[in-house]
Amino acid sequence: MRFHFLVIALACCSTCLFAQKPAWEPAPGHITLPLWPHAPSNAPAEVDATTAQDHLIAGKPVIRLANVSNPTITLYQPSGKNNGAAVVVFPGGAYHILAIDLEGTEVCDWLTSIGVTCVLLKYRVPDSGPLPKSTAALEDAQRALGMVRAHAAEWHIDANRVGVLGFSAGAHLAAALSTHFEKRLYDSIDAADQMSCRPDFAVIVYPGYLALSEQNFAANPEIHVTEQTAPTFIVQAEDDPAHVENSTVYFLMLKQAKVPAEMHLYAQGGHGYGLRRTELPVTAWPELVEKWIRTIRVLIPGGS
Repeated sequence: MRFHFLVIALACCSTCLFAQKPAWEPAPGHITLPLWPHAPSNAPAEVDATTAQDHLIAGKPVIRLANVSNPTITLYQPSGKNNGAAVVVFPGGAYHILAIDLEGTEVCDWLTSIGVTCVLLKYRVPDSGPLPKSTAALEDAQRALGMVRAHAAEWHIDANRVGVLGFSAGAHLAAALSTHFEKRLYDSIDAADQMSCRPDFAVIVYPGYLALSEQNFAANPEIHVTEQTAPTFIVQAEDDPAHVENSTVYFLMLKQAKVPAEMHLYAQGGHGYGLRRTELPVTAWPELVEKWIRTIRVLIPGGS
């Protein structure tokens, strides 16, 4: 009888431990910091919302992280020589989930391979954007940029070469941060909030929410491009169901404000490919980004 009770107890304990296992966590060896001092109470557990019916990207599944209520930043440092530049990465997911591997950790692996420090932002979802529906994701992005600059010396980062890279909704978030940096959307917490949250450059990959399809693709009035907006690289495919006008309209806004911008449009590619290479030319976009950041002197020969 005691033996059976012990077996049942161990089984229950194992079930509890399995249930408490995070839906996603960084690989060992990376510093992860919470964005905000206090985590919300009674928040639902994060889950991987991927199902067997979700299509594969380049033959591999995607972690679709949902119910993020305690946002974090995770540091990925260069695998070789540190160039001093840093990029904060915003995964996409329609402000509903985060494609945390496809448009997050895999991006950091690429950036660190070229000498760039990567900081992965796990921002709040669902229903955390876009503006004006919610400001939560933009608050997270503003806070993240300030924290990166506050840790610049410790993390061997040049505080004047901190950019952002976003996909889909994350690309919209990168554009929103590039145009909403003069005033924090939340009350200051600490010294990190005294640092600038303006990106020094932005990479925008298959963006959404920048042109309003219900208004004949008019520019989103919440995105106010000025001459202070970050120099921007844009890439998208013409057959993207999110509509290529998100790129073309934003590019024209940048051009009219005389903001340095480079745009690459492809005939095919669809949406949501991340960095995973296929036979389609659009998936070679990381090589173009690397050339661009060298051109704008973010990647400096010889490093920092």
